[in-house]
Formats: sequence, C-alpha cells, structure tokens
Amino acid sequence: MLTELRSSDKVIGVKQSRRAIRDGLARRVFLAADADPDLVAPLREQCRQRAVPVFTQYTMRELGQAAGIQVDAAVVALL
Repeated sequence: MLTELRSSDKVIGVKQSRRAIRDGLARRVFLAADADPDLVAPLREQCRQRAVPVFTQYTMRELGQAAGIQVDAAVVALL
C-alpha cells in the first residue's frame, strides 16, 4: 500500500490534505499512527463525513519516506 504513495498523485500535510478532502479530490488518506491526535482528529472526522477511507497503521517516518520527501509526514492524501 505504501508503494502507491510514491507513484500516485498526492498531497502531503494537514492543510493540503484538508483542502483535498473538502474538495472531494482525496481517494484515500493516510494518517500517521504517531502523529499528534489533536492534529489529525479533525481530518479523521472530515474523512468520516465524506466517506474517504483512512489508513493509520504507518508512522510519520514511513509516510514521509513512502511519499518521497526528506521529512516525516503526519498526513498524506492520495488524489
């Protein structure tokens, strides 16, 4: 599943993911298991309201590496 992050269209980060979910562009959202719950809880709720699948089994480091960036990522949304 993480290999899909490198090759697919995506947005990285809370603000960009929030916009993608709101605009109906997000197909799947990855929330890091070790991210601050206060940071990702609103996104989880937004995904629930929009029926966007959420995956939470990966760490911030794993998401950042899978997305092809040099830093950790709390949220990655596939478009």
